[in-house]
Amino acid sequence: MDHQEQHNHDNHNCHDHKMDHNHENGDHGSHSHHEHHKQMVQDFKWRFWWVLGLTIPIMALSPMIQNFLGVDWRFTSDKWILAALSSVVYFFGGWPFLTGLVDELKKKQPGMMTLIGLAISIAYLYSTAVVFGFEGDLLYWELSTLVGIMLLGHWIEMRSVMSASSALEELAELLPGEAHRVNENGSTEDVPVDELRQGDKILIKPGEKVPADGIVVKGESSVNEAMLTGESKPVNKAKDDEVIGGSVNEKGSITIEISKTGDESFLSQVMSLVEEAQQSKSRTQDLANRAAFWLTIVAITAGLITFGAWIFFTGQSFDFAMNRTVAVMVITCPHALGLAIPLVVSRSTSIAATNGFLIRNRAAFEQARNLDAVIFDKTGTLTEGTFSITDILNFGDDFSDEEILKYAASLEKNSEHPLAKGILEKAEETWEPDEFNSITGKGIEGTVNEKSMKVVSPGYIREEEMDYPEENVQELSSQGKTVVFVIIEDKLAGAIALGDEIRKSSKYAIEALHNMGIECIMLTGDNQQAADYVGKELGIDQVFAEVLPDQKANKVKEVQEQGKMVAMTGDGVNDAPALAQADVGIAIGAGSDVAVETGDIVLVKNNPEDVTALIKLSKSTYRKMIQNLWWASGYNIGAIPLAAGVLFAWGIILSPAVGAILMSLSTVIVAINARFLKMEDG
Repeated sequence: MDHQEQHNHDNHNCHDHKMDHNHENGDHGSHSHHEHHKQMVQDFKWRFWWVLGLTIPIMALSPMIQNFLGVDWRFTSDKWILAALSSVVYFFGGWPFLTGLVDELKKKQPGMMTLIGLAISIAYLYSTAVVFGFEGDLLYWELSTLVGIMLLGHWIEMRSVMSASSALEELAELLPGEAHRVNENGSTEDVPVDELRQGDKILIKPGEKVPADGIVVKGESSVNEAMLTGESKPVNKAKDDEVIGGSVNEKGSITIEISKTGDESFLSQVMSLVEEAQQSKSRTQDLANRAAFWLTIVAITAGLITFGAWIFFTGQSFDFAMNRTVAVMVITCPHALGLAIPLVVSRSTSIAATNGFLIRNRAAFEQARNLDAVIFDKTGTLTEGTFSITDILNFGDDFSDEEILKYAASLEKNSEHPLAKGILEKAEETWEPDEFNSITGKGIEGTVNEKSMKVVSPGYIREEEMDYPEENVQELSSQGKTVVFVIIEDKLAGAIALGDEIRKSSKYAIEALHNMGIECIMLTGDNQQAADYVGKELGIDQVFAEVLPDQKANKVKEVQEQGKMVAMTGDGVNDAPALAQADVGIAIGAGSDVAVETGDIVLVKNNPEDVTALIKLSKSTYRKMIQNLWWASGYNIGAIPLAAGVLFAWGIILSPAVGAILMSLSTVIVAINARFLKMEDG
């Protein structure tokens, strides 16, 4: 089994017991993922106990151990029994390492398995040669203790990996097994969750988990979505509100109509994003893999030099030189190094997922620690994104205020823009528009009540050089309100001002980013005055106003050209090109639709403070990775001279077995260090 690959989800195949777990071949469900690791833990545990049982008679029959204890338990043919028992240890206990060695050499990527395989093979072949008459000491006891300790290390390690990468399993367990389906006659029947279909009505009683995404059609309750969104307070749900599969119904009974099942559901999308994150390439993992490769080269070179030095320059015996060579090769195994990064990656992914942000691109997440500037889209990110009409300006006598609103609302019926919703909410009645077209970045046009009309931005009015009472409009703009103009039959009929409330969390987020030394920039299609008002309220460093959607990416590039590492934070729809252009694309406010393809990181909640939490987690994750890399590599490099026997003259010598114990200890420390990663670090 290739240990490097075992912990690297980019290429996760296992060789010791031929269990196929290739994500590309289809079986990538969390259940099989969990079962796979569980079987691996059992396999190492089983091999370890067998080897431990055989090690006791092997040590009892070993001449070196008997001499050490001052006893003589030798008898005729004891060497052959020793060889037979050790052969079982070598081939059965050492099988994962031997197959790993072959696999690494086939791929021309010598690594940790190469080292362990070589170490145990050298000890076994040398000892077997002694049994057949070669002059020297039997090292079978060192072989068995080494294999036993390595299996124990792998067993402990796999248990750590299984517990550290449990994000998917935890998410999978959120869904209940059964649901109360409501029939047409009003009766209920319990059915398995996987039988639920879109449109089914489900009764959810207090304390029960919501089985699938849906809309409340009856009843009121408060629902706990903490595990899914990180929002600790229960959220009140009434008729027409969305509920997420996996959340917990706390108080009243509610009936929901299922809107999404299977792969479309929020939970399924979260799980696929978490899995994608676990498989995505980490730059620090590349660093660890390179370090492991060079450490392997160093180990083999150091082993050859050690052997040559003791044989040719000191006149020590062959078995002594072989002992030192085996010790060097064991102590330099990059065992902890192979575990250093994956455990931290897995832990940080799990922490992020349970706090409402989902890492799709590991490299971008690691970049977040070095950000110089964060660009925020204004509407829906820094502000609530829910507009309400504050003023209606009438520029003539042709239409009343009510008519201007009715015409505007009628045209906006087909628009998804937040401004449209604000206008529609205020209008008491509307006409059906006959035609509808968007004017890119400037508004919409169409035919309403047999009249051609437009609802447009100030930019369009300036371009067309249309006259309007500028003082009144500027006064509204200076208050941070967004003004749209209504043109009916090519005449400027009036203007509608809408206010968008600034999020309280935005101010805290900007403050926190400034404390980190990060520049905050705002990007918006709104007019300069409205943008400046919001910018001033929040303490934004730079404001780009009246930017069309297709120009947003250029603005990101403009900031990057100043030599800054930039994150773009937007809603992931019209901000897609800008999110893609940024060094780190953060899609915020995805809500129950988390499959935002353009964001490197998806924030489930509409909370700009999550951006600061994300950067802090990135910093603390990187710090943990570097700590683990230094511990793993530093330990190996520092131990090589001891294993080679440089302190032999002072009576200090490191045997292969002691080396293996220390190496396994190093692995456990790396695993424990990864588990100490916390959200509040950084």
